[in-house]
Amino acid sequence: MENHATSKGKTITDKDAESITRVEELAYELKIEEVMCRTLKTVAPDLNMHTALDLFRQMRISGAPVVDGDRLVGILSIEDLIRCLRRGDLDTTVDHYMTSPVITIRSLDPVVEALKVFVNSNIGRLPVVNEAGQLVGILTKGDVTRGLLEALERDYQVEEIRRYRASHLFEDIVSDRTSLILRYDIRQGDFTHGGAASSYIKRALLRLGATPQIARRCGIAVYEAEMNLIIHTTRGGVIRVEIEPHQISIDAYDEGPGIKDIDLAMKPGFSTATEEIREQGFGAGMGLVNIARCVDNMKLESTVGKGTRLKMRIYLQDQEAFGEQYPHA
Repeated sequence: MENHATSKGKTITDKDAESITRVEELAYELKIEEVMCRTLKTVAPDLNMHTALDLFRQMRISGAPVVDGDRLVGILSIEDLIRCLRRGDLDTTVDHYMTSPVITIRSLDPVVEALKVFVNSNIGRLPVVNEAGQLVGILTKGDVTRGLLEALERDYQVEEIRRYRASHLFEDIVSDRTSLILRYDIRQGDFTHGGAASSYIKRALLRLGATPQIARRCGIAVYEAEMNLIIHTTRGGVIRVEIEPHQISIDAYDEGPGIKDIDLAMKPGFSTATEEIREQGFGAGMGLVNIARCVDNMKLESTVGKGTRLKMRIYLQDQEAFGEQYPHA
């Protein structure tokens, strides 16, 4: 027998206290490699702490990856140096105070994944690795803030030019029910392309004339559903978006292991992600919570051993509807 969980709330507007801002949207758009620090200062595990302290002072850094040859084995922070100073233990080596194993983040992950790690831990910096697992940079909370501010300064309105006649799509078609359907196949474990479907869908909505707020809400909801398919399924799944003049319907479904306890799955912080996935910065257990915040109606259906289906709806007010001349009922 299938279980059902439904979440329904009012339409989110920019006036709401928890409205989705452009900064939040950018956190889903920007990649780690766009905001990380590429100038790496590393230390060896057999380096003594006194020398490491001098290096931190000279370079004015608050943390450094610990590398043994070409292998990342830990991370040393200013907090570790302070602990060492208090114990008067500066003659010992770095490997006695470094943090290991290390939580890393991938260079092609969106910034929001790093923010989730920062929020749910006491970590102040994350080593950044490429697809081959090689160390390519380091990311701090300050890097994220600076990257978001720089992105805000750039002109993100170039997309307006590319809307051309797409915003009149629904005006030019006469039918009893007009809709545009977008479908994306999501592969399990494909973190490299994670977030691609949400970016395509958000871009399509903007070209059709959706308000930035509607595009943001839809983009974030699809992103979280997309990552759930990548992380929690065995064979991936499908995201299907149907865009109509007065509503957007989003379906994400798979033939994976299913969810045993839907009520538990809806609780903030609950996750069935493996330790390996968590070490990559994913699986914080906030996906369904973020989705519920962005949509007007959400229904989660799952059968153990058969799969899961997540249905989401965003309802458009008259002033948000697609097509300026669409007859409002």
